[in-house]
Amino acid sequence: MRNKLSSQINKPWTLFIGVILLFWLKMYAVYQTEFDLGIQNGMQSFLLVLNPISSLLLFFGFALFFKGRKRAWAILIIDFVLSFILYANVVYYRFFNDFITLPTVMHTNDAGELKDSAFALMQFSDAFYFIDTLLILSLILFKVIKPQVAMKKKKIALVFASAAVFFTVNLGLAEADRPELLTRAFDRTYIVKYLGQFNYQIFDAVTTVKSSSQSAFASSDDLTDVRNFVEANRTEPNPEYFGKAEGMNVIYISLESLQSFVIGREVDGQEVTPFLNSLIEDQNTFYFDNFFHQVGQGKTSDAEFMMANSLYPLPSGSVAMEKARNTYQAQPAILEQKGYSTASLHGNGKTFWNRDEMYKSFGIQKFFDSSYYDMNEEDVHNYGLKDKPFFEQSIPYLESLEQPFEAKMLTLSNHFPFTMDEGDVDFPTLETNDSVVNGYFQTAKYMDESIEQFFNDLKESGLYDNTMIVMYGDHYGISNNHNTAMSEVMGEEVGAYENAQLQRVPLFITAPGVEGKQVHEYGGHMDVRDTVLHLLGVETDDFISFGSDLLSEDHREIVPFRNGDFVTPEVTSVNEKCYANPTGEKVDAEACEQAGQFVEESLELSDKVVYGDLLRFYEPEGFTPVDRNDYNYTVDQMEPVQEDPAQEKEQK
Repeated sequence: MRNKLSSQINKPWTLFIGVILLFWLKMYAVYQTEFDLGIQNGMQSFLLVLNPISSLLLFFGFALFFKGRKRAWAILIIDFVLSFILYANVVYYRFFNDFITLPTVMHTNDAGELKDSAFALMQFSDAFYFIDTLLILSLILFKVIKPQVAMKKKKIALVFASAAVFFTVNLGLAEADRPELLTRAFDRTYIVKYLGQFNYQIFDAVTTVKSSSQSAFASSDDLTDVRNFVEANRTEPNPEYFGKAEGMNVIYISLESLQSFVIGREVDGQEVTPFLNSLIEDQNTFYFDNFFHQVGQGKTSDAEFMMANSLYPLPSGSVAMEKARNTYQAQPAILEQKGYSTASLHGNGKTFWNRDEMYKSFGIQKFFDSSYYDMNEEDVHNYGLKDKPFFEQSIPYLESLEQPFEAKMLTLSNHFPFTMDEGDVDFPTLETNDSVVNGYFQTAKYMDESIEQFFNDLKESGLYDNTMIVMYGDHYGISNNHNTAMSEVMGEEVGAYENAQLQRVPLFITAPGVEGKQVHEYGGHMDVRDTVLHLLGVETDDFISFGSDLLSEDHREIVPFRNGDFVTPEVTSVNEKCYANPTGEKVDAEACEQAGQFVEESLELSDKVVYGDLLRFYEPEGFTPVDRNDYNYTVDQMEPVQEDPAQEKEQK
């Protein structure tokens, strides 16, 4: 039987074609079972079958240059590498509902710290993704595969030509179904759906290299369209609130993975977030109940970027990793030049999300990372220090800052896979079949308790009465891979439209002495910088800002998502389908057209600013460009900031 099998496998082309067929079947199975690609018609179904062929011919074609046993080993290595890339995307997709980009792969420091989440997402059945690799290895080791004869160059060239033909046909059909597929590549799902996983990886690599070269060829002329767009869409501050918090300290608190659907919700008669619920009725608190996160692949770092700069995150990768050394006019730098001291506090390493580089460009003077906290085994879970000890240990660092100050605090406990150590929280769990959704409510409860503790500690320290506290959900916690359990939680089927509505995250702005209210206007991360600066009495007219003051009487209620989807009070656009709010009924695409044009233009122009590092060509009146050399996080952060003599003289 082995000899018979060997004679069949060792016929010319049999091994090569057989391996491609096996891998093609595996990819198609992944498309159908692991990825939600939103197949809508027969053409897209056909392209899902067609799109793996060109890339498989291309990559396995390189093995044909080898002869003898080397060809079999080359096929094995190529098969393993491609299987690993495919499987890595499967695991990544299970949580992020997205595909890996080249910048993500290159960020090995973050990847190491994310290993716990990766292991939690792996399943025993995942061995399937390497079954063809194991089969090829067995055939080699048992010498079923004999030394392969040399291929003529013309035949090898024919393989690569076939790959090119298949790709050309594939792209042509894709463009017919979805025009400008590659030029309007806001959503990686579209590229995978139409062109395939590996063609997407090639496209992503080309895009990454292209973005790296954009800044080298950019000039001040590229800012013209940006400034015209920003000026045309600028909204004036509300005179009722402008300067109401002038001179106050500002503390930003990033509420890790907190989505608005938990606010006001109960489990077995107990409130999940009783303290945050109480703030909604607090006379000194603004609560925004139609506030959406707008992050891309950078998740928490993207939220930080938007809150500080009112620029959109990148369509691929993270600004913090790719463009950390750009010139920015971030809120910390703006406030520093208004006499504020600035700091960030985080119970994790300073290099995570490249913060020790990014913060220098933001003008953050002090960075208290995990080295300033007691990281004992009992108080550390998942990604770093638990929220309660983090807030408790942060008070002395806040007290050490020269007032007025702006400080950023990043929580960690309410993070995937949403597990807690025994005794950390006494709260009932849900009983769905999804452990992630069940655990989410317990970790959210723990976060709420930690926030209440922090407010009390601030009051005891004497800082509270002169401090504006801005708390925001940084990104989703429950991806649409958990829609079945979320349908049970929400009491209705959660589809594409409902999932878009679930991207609401909380925004609280508490300012003692300032009369607050519940705000229903639609907004997102991009809008916070102008809102806060206007409350502090800081004019923003000279700064490049793609957001809109949430308290402005002319606030613009269009909330773009990074993939080109968007939501307004009237409509929601998801995957180029238009839905009416709040019914979720599909309506004619024309209802979304005007807002869609604004979304597309704003995303493109913001990308132009970031990729081209265009702010180096623009100096707002009264603002001095940040000098990264002025910031050093390797020295003791408890030491007073050394003022630059020239700058100190200028301020005086």
